[in-house]
Amino acid sequence: MNLLEKKFLKLGAENAPGQEVRQNTNEVILRGEKISGKLVDFSHGNVDAFKPIPGSLDVFIEGVHLGGKQAYTEYRGSKMIREEAAQKLENFSGTTIDAEHNLIITPGTQGALFLAMGSIIARGDKVAIVTPDYFANRKLVEFFEGEVVPIQMDYFNSTTSAGLDFTQLEDAFKAGVKLFLFSNPNNPTGVIYSPNEIKEIARLAQQYGVTVVSDELYSRQVFDGRTYTHLCAQNILDPENVITIMGPSKTESLSGYRLGVAFGSARIINRMEKLQAIVSLRAGGYSQAVMKSWFAEPTDWLNQRIMQHQSIRDDLLAKLQTAEGFKVRGTEAGSYLFPRIPELDVPVEEFVKILRLQANVIVTPGTEFGSQFIDSFRLNFSQDHEAAVAAIDRVIKVVELYRK
Repeated sequence: MNLLEKKFLKLGAENAPGQEVRQNTNEVILRGEKISGKLVDFSHGNVDAFKPIPGSLDVFIEGVHLGGKQAYTEYRGSKMIREEAAQKLENFSGTTIDAEHNLIITPGTQGALFLAMGSIIARGDKVAIVTPDYFANRKLVEFFEGEVVPIQMDYFNSTTSAGLDFTQLEDAFKAGVKLFLFSNPNNPTGVIYSPNEIKEIARLAQQYGVTVVSDELYSRQVFDGRTYTHLCAQNILDPENVITIMGPSKTESLSGYRLGVAFGSARIINRMEKLQAIVSLRAGGYSQAVMKSWFAEPTDWLNQRIMQHQSIRDDLLAKLQTAEGFKVRGTEAGSYLFPRIPELDVPVEEFVKILRLQANVIVTPGTEFGSQFIDSFRLNFSQDHEAAVAAIDRVIKVVELYRK
């Protein structure tokens, strides 16, 4: 196998959201009877259960009617839409954003991650990433031929913070890490970094000249009145060394429009535009119009969405916390749970296939978020409430069938 084949082999696809049909289940042997129930796909949010922002389709159609003017925007996005987005994001994040130089609209936040990392990482560069964290982070570092430096997060034993190991982080910075990448709220655990943790990340990055990419995709969906702290608002950190990524695909259910935003360093944003120009040209021209509905939802719409998700979270937590052998930390923001399950006599990747075939439930194996998470899986609980609770009951039953 040549180097290029090895490079793409590491990317994988079968456990990514929506890709479960590609899993090889020919040799899966089930124990006991199948457990009937409505299909629940916990690998991604259900946009039928949680509809997109009201009026978003109308705004999209308006963009279509503008024709070529909307279809062929600047590579970094329509100037008018960037200006609107910059003002909204300034108000939300507490930082200053020049729409001309500090912001780019991308094909989803996944596109923003790819462009940002492609604009920062060169072959051999050391990149610190949290474990666990978003499953694409490690794959992107490896694709751009960087060196992954894992930073542990002790999320189970830290009740008032994310539990990031700052000794390990500083040692990594001292050893020459060029980029630190993390999600806040954390994906897959749903924990929020405390104000002190964010300040310490900023302080260390400034001290050692490290660039930071902060993925804040779920930063609007915060539970229990908790405090959320934006890294970009920390004045001690040079703004030319920070990129923040956000978008309306999750909380706002606009994933089908493939929209994301990156803002921060003008130097990096300029590189991202040049890279976007040869990868996808721009975020979908007509879709860009939908950005107008972001942060412009009907009164109390966002609060209702948060309350609905918090209610689902509470019911799933109650099930998992009382199930024998399970351990789970409550989600503080976003839509994810990352339970640790009892030891099974099949690998977690095999268990995920069994769960789909035997109980009509789809989850993402923990090993997607770090090779050590062999006893965990991720749940996206942005689902129909009743169906999600019933599905967790089926998950617990299947775990009992395969418990060691």
